[in-house]
Amino acid sequence: MARKTTGKKEKEKTNMAKNRRYCYAFEEGDGTNKKLLGGKGAGLCTMTQIGLPVPPGFVITTEANVDYLEYDKFPEGLMDEVHEYMEALEKKTGKGFGDPNKPLLVSVRSGSALSMPGMMDTILNLGLNDETVKGLSTLTKNERFVYDAYRRFLQLFGKIGLGVKDEGFDEIFEETKKKCGATVDTELTTEAMKEICKARYE
Repeated sequence: MARKTTGKKEKEKTNMAKNRRYCYAFEEGDGTNKKLLGGKGAGLCTMTQIGLPVPPGFVITTEANVDYLEYDKFPEGLMDEVHEYMEALEKKTGKGFGDPNKPLLVSVRSGSALSMPGMMDTILNLGLNDETVKGLSTLTKNERFVYDAYRRFLQLFGKIGLGVKDEGFDEIFEETKKKCGATVDTELTTEAMKEICKARYE
């Protein structure tokens, strides 16, 4: 009987998760609800709604994280919502996520209901890859800047998303500097940045 009760409770929890909404555009979210949107998310919603110049974006709720931890997998419907909001973001910006000609880059910032300085992770420039860097180089007319951003993204994503330690990335960077005779980062050429990106990607 206990097992049947547990099974029923698990089914009820799953159904509750299915009925939850996990994403809110900055224009939609309740800026007073830090428990649901986290401090950063709530703040961005508030600033957007009072007319401050905030780049478009959306918040994934804290409930998505709670459900992920509960079931050890993304809750049902979450990624469908993320795709929907990413498509809306593409329309707002006139750019495409993964579009090599006019790439959309996004920052992914974690947050919580309580302030936790230094404890939250951030991934910048999600959307950079071997193809989009070419388009962005054409748009910015600054290839070195783009590949510098790309090597930083690879390190951030590797560390936060894949659990790769900083030491491996730092070793590649320092070896390239030594090889090029560079004493500071700004002395590295575009080709050196490309070499770093290639090594880090591999």
